Amino acid sequence: MTVSERTTAVKSSYTDIMPLHSLKDSWRKISANGYVVAALDFLLLSLAVYLGYALRLGIVIPRYVGDWLRIGFALPLACVIVFALAGQYRTIWQHAGTEDFSRFMWLYIVSVLCFLLVNSLMKIAVFPRTSFALSFLAGLFLCGGLRFSWLMARSIHAKQDNARLKTLIVGAGEAGAFIARDLMRNESELSPVGFVDDDESKRGMQVSGLRVFGNTSELEAISEREKIQVVLIAIPSAHGRKIREIYDTLAPMNIQVRILPSLRELADGKISVSGVRKVRLEDLLGREPVRISLDPSANYIQGKRILITGAGGSIGSEIVRQAIHNKPSEIFALGHGEQSIYLLMEELARTGANIPVHPVIADVADITAMDNLFAANGIDVVFHAAAHKHVPLMEFSPREAMRVNDLGTRNIARCAGKYNVARMVMISTDKAVNPSSVMGATKRLAEKILEHEQANYPETKYMAVRFGNVLGSRGSVIPKFEEQIASGGPVTVTHPDMKRYFMLIPEAVSLVIQAGALGHGGELFVLDMGEPVVIREMAELLIRLSGYEPYRDINITYTGMRPGEKLYEELFYDENSVHGTLHPKIYVSRIKAGIPENAPDIDAGLEYALRHPDEALNILKHLVPEFTHD
Repeated sequence: MTVSERTTAVKSSYTDIMPLHSLKDSWRKISANGYVVAALDFLLLSLAVYLGYALRLGIVIPRYVGDWLRIGFALPLACVIVFALAGQYRTIWQHAGTEDFSRFMWLYIVSVLCFLLVNSLMKIAVFPRTSFALSFLAGLFLCGGLRFSWLMARSIHAKQDNARLKTLIVGAGEAGAFIARDLMRNESELSPVGFVDDDESKRGMQVSGLRVFGNTSELEAISEREKIQVVLIAIPSAHGRKIREIYDTLAPMNIQVRILPSLRELADGKISVSGVRKVRLEDLLGREPVRISLDPSANYIQGKRILITGAGGSIGSEIVRQAIHNKPSEIFALGHGEQSIYLLMEELARTGANIPVHPVIADVADITAMDNLFAANGIDVVFHAAAHKHVPLMEFSPREAMRVNDLGTRNIARCAGKYNVARMVMISTDKAVNPSSVMGATKRLAEKILEHEQANYPETKYMAVRFGNVLGSRGSVIPKFEEQIASGGPVTVTHPDMKRYFMLIPEAVSLVIQAGALGHGGELFVLDMGEPVVIREMAELLIRLSGYEPYRDINITYTGMRPGEKLYEELFYDENSVHGTLHPKIYVSRIKAGIPENAPDIDAGLEYALRHPDEALNILKHLVPEFTHD
């Protein structure tokens, strides 16, 4: 016998010994049959008319039996007709909400008024006012109770289903009440048993028929007492620290933690049972992701020709997606790898992008290709995301790092100035501050190149944006950790004390676009990324999120720092030169106060390094004196 056959046999035997359970299922299914509901309405409303006469005149009503028979047919018929025309018999009442019952009540009132109008014109029968009032209330009670019984049968069935997971909801506000009702009405593996909420005025109260047990500081005790299996965080505005606090409390108890979507999805009406998801790493970053409105930036993008270099990468492709929403006239998506650009174009075709996006396969270090691109297309705005970003790999290829990160930046910047581009925004990195790696030093040199080109082409506004690490990008350590966890470990971390700043791809890209709106030329923007994250702790979190216990199920080993790596990153050279902007989470500094007279000749040094690969590292040290390298 197969597993499915055994399961079917067990279910059959369970049904045989639980006739009441089967009866409830049958009763729930009746509500899907509109003809049956209409017939029940007719019979119950006829009974309501009889009760109206009987409660006033006695059980036996020989004098009014004719009137009762006529009204007992006409009034139910009027109600059934109105209900049918209004679609009442298409409602599935076991999933009904307050709006469905409110609609039923108003339709019932309308149908009774229609009957009274017809009766006053046609004199169908004598209907004493007291009997009418009693009949009206009895009909509302009986037909409303009929509908409510299906909802109750559904609720009882859900509560008796032992396969469902006992769920405690954090947050007894609007979102929590909504999701509790949704869970109770729909087929879901989650069975809500109550709430916790930090608003003490709600303690002991009931929300959606469920009790508020206490506040989040009592989560552990409440979860243990109520034998909770899942805790659902229903606070769409909850910041990472609060989510992390809840997660850390419950993880040792083997209680699943799930979460509702964002406030934006709540506003769009997307919160439902299907919207509940497991906690992800970005929920536990310990800070609220920066929400940057792109509305102010629409003026400089709207109707313009936009060039995005590195458009096949994680950041570049997201710039394409967000730029589309600001309605440029055209986008030129430039990438050196044809496969990544092909995948981007396929994605845009699937999503139905209504802005022309032109794929460009070219190398930013090829000045002829870049000059032809700018000359032929009248570019208005440039987002320069093309770069080599892998720190350890670039340690072995300093010439290639300089060729793409520095020569490529110079080519794009000079073409931008030569062809009167209004703005150029370059993506830099926090590794450019006191760089210890080839990659960081080349990005610092790229910032200096922007400074030189700003002096050469003052009509073009050049600006750079420094990032920390980006969750979900190709170079992120997260995919590597996830692969190691999937294969059973160990998870490899370079140093137990290593820290990094992290941000999400959408917020990083929002900063890039916002920088273009805020900049007047020569600025360097940095996002307030909160506190840096210890990589070891991140690895431990990922292991727990995957359902394992660190050091017991999956071990963490330390491999030593790789060439060019630092224990922690910095954001600015001189914090005293940093100023706030119109956005509270964006800071700005000049790339440099000015070019000193004795500054190294970047052009000559760069050309020499490219012709003499063996000297590339020494030239880079000369061009970036702050570059410390063993």
